[in-house]
Order: sequence, then structure tokens, then C-alpha cells
Amino acid sequence: MKQITIRGIPAEIEKLVRKEAQKKGISINKAFLSLIEKTTGVRGAQKDKAACHDLDRFFGIWTKAEASRFNDCLEKQRSIDDDIWK
Repeated sequence: MKQITIRGIPAEIEKLVRKEAQKKGISINKAFLSLIEKTTGVRGAQKDKAACHDLDRFFGIWTKAEASRFNDCLEKQRSIDDDIWK
């Protein structure tokens, strides 16, 4: 894959790209590529091949306490009740 160096990026664009990178938890390079793909309508070859994204809006919105509480509930559901399964 080719490289391009971009100089003189305005502070406003840098701020936007950094915000995008932090929001998605990705590198600044990937954030730039993502924003370029969105604006040009051209998808890169490195995109994941997930079949659906219907739950994407829920990623990263829980606090650590909420995630911990959810995981605790899941753990309880994953235990096997020996009396039922004998």
C-alpha cells in the first residue's frame, strides 16, 4: 500500500481527526482513512467483512460500572443448575 505525507493540516481538521480516532479507538492514520472514505464514497480494501452492524451504536457507551454489572448478570446466566440437568 502506498504512503502519502500531508503537510499543513489545519488545526480544525486535526482536531476533528483526533476526535474521530479517540471516539472509535483507532489510530489517527485509520481515522484519516475512514473520514476520506466517508467523504469520497470509496471503500478501502481493508474493511472488515462483518455481515451486520445493527448493534454498533451500542459499542462504547457503557460506563465501566454498567459493563461490570452486565458481565455479572451474564455470569449468573452461564452457570448450570445441577438439579435441573440431572
